[in-house]
Amino acid sequence: MSRPDVFRRRLGCDKVNQKEDGFFIHLSKYVKDILSRFKMEDCTPYDTPILVNHKLNSDPDGKEVDCRLYRAMIGSLMYLTASRPDIMFAVCLCSRFQAKPKEFQLIAVKRIFRYLKGKQRLGLWFPHGSNFEFNAYTDSDFGGCCLDRKSTTGGCQFLGNRLVSWQCKKQTTVSISTCEAEYIAAASCCSQILWIQQQLRDYGLNFIGTPMFIDNNATMSITNNHVKHSKTMHIESSDTTCESP
Repeated sequence: MSRPDVFRRRLGCDKVNQKEDGFFIHLSKYVKDILSRFKMEDCTPYDTPILVNHKLNSDPDGKEVDCRLYRAMIGSLMYLTASRPDIMFAVCLCSRFQAKPKEFQLIAVKRIFRYLKGKQRLGLWFPHGSNFEFNAYTDSDFGGCCLDRKSTTGGCQFLGNRLVSWQCKKQTTVSISTCEAEYIAAASCCSQILWIQQQLRDYGLNFIGTPMFIDNNATMSITNNHVKHSKTMHIESSDTTCESP
């Protein structure tokens, strides 16, 4: 079995373009199919899958929509995240409202489809001959879920210029500071790194001391010195966040 066939079977991709400088994996045909299935093939394209300040909540007074339709759309998008990490966060967010979806959330899901309409050919590029260093990146919002004030963790791992793993998941605990939310995200990314390292050992590759990139200085300080955690407590109010002295 050729390497493109292996990629196709493992990732469920409908097309693998093999070129001299690498492989390009995408699900453009699947995107076209789901746009046709949900009658959005003629919709107006959007540049982003979700608004920056989306404020997506349960909308208790909103108009209810067909839950079967909503779940079918979410299920189709979840399958697509196998090769489209760019919609991972938006799909993760919208999937939280499958029990009793409202019109407000359905509009958010349709925005993802509108984004796909204009970005049907996006996919994963695996170049030949690039470096083979293992790097990881992680980030988190703070209290992004309007229902329970939990934060959402995001992360991705690269082998050289090749994206090999990505995650987006709501944290299981409520963080009381931005630093704590980032620290939980770092811990989640670290466990993913250890798992990938173990898998790579089966192929004779040892990546000890994998660098993990995070944009929170306080989180890095806590990682290096756990005593500093006493200065990271925050109290959230309606319009400001105060740090204890």
